[in-house]
Amino acid sequence: MIREFINHDIRDLNSFHVEQKCNRLITFERAEELDEIFADRASLGEWYTLGGGNNILFTKDFQGTLIHPAGKGIAIVGEDETSLTIEVQAGEEWDDMVAWCVEHELWGAENLSLIPGTVGASPVQNIGAYGAEAKDIISRVHLFDTTECRHLSLSCKECRFAYRDSIFKQELRGKTIITSVEFTLSKIAQPNLHYGDVCQKVEELGGPTLKNIRQAICSIRNAKLPDTKVLGNAGSFFKNPIVEKGVADTMKAEHPEMPLYPAAVAEKSKLAAGWLIDQAGMKGYRNGKVGVHDRQALVLVNYGGASGGEVIELSREVQRRVKECFGIEIEPEVNIL
Repeated sequence: MIREFINHDIRDLNSFHVEQKCNRLITFERAEELDEIFADRASLGEWYTLGGGNNILFTKDFQGTLIHPAGKGIAIVGEDETSLTIEVQAGEEWDDMVAWCVEHELWGAENLSLIPGTVGASPVQNIGAYGAEAKDIISRVHLFDTTECRHLSLSCKECRFAYRDSIFKQELRGKTIITSVEFTLSKIAQPNLHYGDVCQKVEELGGPTLKNIRQAICSIRNAKLPDTKVLGNAGSFFKNPIVEKGVADTMKAEHPEMPLYPAAVAEKSKLAAGWLIDQAGMKGYRNGKVGVHDRQALVLVNYGGASGGEVIELSREVQRRVKECFGIEIEPEVNIL
């Protein structure tokens, strides 16, 4: 079903809860409905796909059309002795999908528990946490090409996933709308416990079962991250910077306690942006209605009534302090409109 709203307040459609409006909001449930929506493309004006609103910061009213995938559902589309493939509609909540996988004893999604947002948004950002990324389980992405008004799909390889990046943020940015995603999960136990304190927490719960791993991840996230329903935020605001291995080794020698992770790119390493922000003295920093969370320095928060512009000013101050202390530039992970 297609639904349309004019001059719509989008405060509850973005996890920062900034008070902005859009000229027009259109929601749809079935992929075929996009044919009708884009039949009169000119009437849409500027448009943008809005999923769960958990990785976006509005800095002004949106003078155009926000298109919101609202379709939900999980269907089994393939199976063999060792794996099972499901197709999940774009409007399905990501964590509901993870819970479904764990309940059905399917491995691969559990480390991505409690990440806010919808399934349709997951390939765009190649969401990741605790040593896992969406690309590890995505097998195919179904989408609508708004340029040629046709439905097509891309394999995992064709999506060109990278750290917090994909073809949907590059060549296909603003040209496609994701309608559903296929995930291939393993029937064989494949615990991934090498990131941070996940292993210790899982052992405390009784060992590496799917339910214990999910419970451990949820517990860790709840202890560190604020609930978006209570405190406006978009989760991790900054990407972990990728630097030359030599730079990372020099920093590690100067700061032995600094977290350091291998990067997917040869001769490069990944630094922990949260640690850099903390060491730069910004953890718990507050300026009026905005601030850096006191338990997780990666998270910028709206304490109530802040504008997107105020959040941006805070982010620039954080970037400046980190650059001043370490000579490292950190980039926003959040989409800014």
